[in-house]
Amino acid sequence: MIAPTSPLLREHLRRLARVPSEEMQQYVPRPPSTVGDWSDARRKMQLRRSRPGHAWRRFGRTRRALMWLGLSMVPVLIVGGQYWIEDVQPERERLALTQPAVHAVYDAKNPADRRTAVVDLVGLGNVDATATARSLSAYTGLGQVWAVEYDNSGIDTKVISDLIVDHAAATGTDNLILSGHSMGGVVALEVAQHIYEDTGTLLAGVVLDCTPVDLHAVRGDMRDAGEDMLRWVGWLPGARESRSLRVVVETAARKDRFLDSRDSWFPRVDLSALGRVFGEVLRDKVLSEDAASNGLIESQFKVIVASGAIDNLKSLATERDGKPLPAVVFVRPRDGRFDPVVDVDYTQRILVEQSGGVDGTLLVAKLDGIGHANPIQQPAAYNAAIENRIEPFLREILPSPPVRTR
Repeated sequence: MIAPTSPLLREHLRRLARVPSEEMQQYVPRPPSTVGDWSDARRKMQLRRSRPGHAWRRFGRTRRALMWLGLSMVPVLIVGGQYWIEDVQPERERLALTQPAVHAVYDAKNPADRRTAVVDLVGLGNVDATATARSLSAYTGLGQVWAVEYDNSGIDTKVISDLIVDHAAATGTDNLILSGHSMGGVVALEVAQHIYEDTGTLLAGVVLDCTPVDLHAVRGDMRDAGEDMLRWVGWLPGARESRSLRVVVETAARKDRFLDSRDSWFPRVDLSALGRVFGEVLRDKVLSEDAASNGLIESQFKVIVASGAIDNLKSLATERDGKPLPAVVFVRPRDGRFDPVVDVDYTQRILVEQSGGVDGTLLVAKLDGIGHANPIQQPAAYNAAIENRIEPFLREILPSPPVRTR
């Protein structure tokens, strides 16, 4: 305590003497506080008295907890709103304008074969088959070469089959051969059934390049990755359109290129490699107009999950209205271990059961030097197989071109 005779107290009283009398009634003289006057209990009590909702007596704790929960959600809602407005909605509007198309890639080498067209369909993660069809120039020995561009918002095989048939009618094409790579082969089989059963167009054959006839034909790690993707797309709002989530998923899928966990229990990240992977993902999977959307990839994987390829093969092996049975060609690496995505030995067994045999329509073409459905990387091997094996086999079903007389 400060003694009454201290200079500090005398100065304090002197200041009080200068305060007007009406204010003196509201002013309680008190010596200045010192360190000894500090009370943490008093501080906490004052905080409790002045906090928001301090006057709530009924369910006060619950009401305050709900209030703080609501306030904590404000930044979450702000970030979520920006995510939806800047990321999801523009992509959704862009995808709403996309539609499937058929592109002419090559004319027939022989003008007499222009009434036949080979229609190419690509697999998982791809939109347009034009680049793949361009690498398969040997197909021009059979006829024209067309490429299907998927609707980037999803796949409807009935729409694709109608589109192909309408394009064939518009160009005077009577005979069709479908060529599907990887998952594109599953789409090709469904489209083939529509064409074979519902139209008058002759379907000469279906070429399946390393195609999984069902989900069991997809190797375990790839199957797990696809199922994880379906779960994430189902759980996260806007995941079918979000480009930011696409960056995260695609970068994580390439973690073996920048993440090293061999030498330590704590993974080591190579930042320079991570930067290169990040740039590659942005360039090829997000900013590219030809990149498949999350929704298309989901739709493509669902085609495999719900694959009715065996039913499609049974339908193609049943005679309809006197039409010749379509041929089935299976292209695969000679050693199945070179395909890291599809168990081609399993697929071949299913195809032999459904389309093989003495009276069957199956040709298995085993190629050297190829991996999983990679004609762009190995065009020489694919084109040699087309010229030497696939074209002669399909020629037996195609009607002979008219002979010109002078």
